[in-house]
Amino acid sequence: MNFTADVEHCLQVLQAGGVILYPTDTVWGLGCDATIPLAVQRIYRIKQREESKSMIVLLTEEREVIKYVAQPDLRVFDYIAKATKPTTVIYKGAVGMAPNLIAPDGSIAIRIVKDEFCRHLIKRLRKPLVSTSANISGRPTPASFHAIDPVITKAADYVVQYRQNDTRTAQPSAVIRWNDDGTVTELRK
Repeated sequence: MNFTADVEHCLQVLQAGGVILYPTDTVWGLGCDATIPLAVQRIYRIKQREESKSMIVLLTEEREVIKYVAQPDLRVFDYIAKATKPTTVIYKGAVGMAPNLIAPDGSIAIRIVKDEFCRHLIKRLRKPLVSTSANISGRPTPASFHAIDPVITKAADYVVQYRQNDTRTAQPSAVIRWNDDGTVTELRK
């Protein structure tokens, strides 16, 4: 299916500070422009999630990480390149993001996506995109579009049509914390 119309609708919603429901390189996610605090706050409300629990941000290129993380250890990119599944990295020193997206310790969780739809959308948006699983906080992560709670679907300003009938079971990304000494702490495999 062609996703050009979906991207156009998403861009209109995101640029207006809205929330989208969209397929990612892992599970379906709720998303917004990661630089707009009110949009981020709205996702916390939709998910019924405490703002102290940070969310993941999607980017398309390593060089974009440098724009949103103060002095990232460049060795992390070698680690990501060798990863066998989508991997989210928690970086210290977040900059340029909505303050309510940054963890209390100043960190931010970022994943560089390879998914064609996400890459196209983020490149056109020219900003980082929030990606948090499309579920109420504390409930299971839906493995497909049809498993998403209608409360979530109705709360989004736009629901992407592309890949709604995809029956592959999706899994969340691996999550690691990149330590100052270049070691990794695995938080989710």
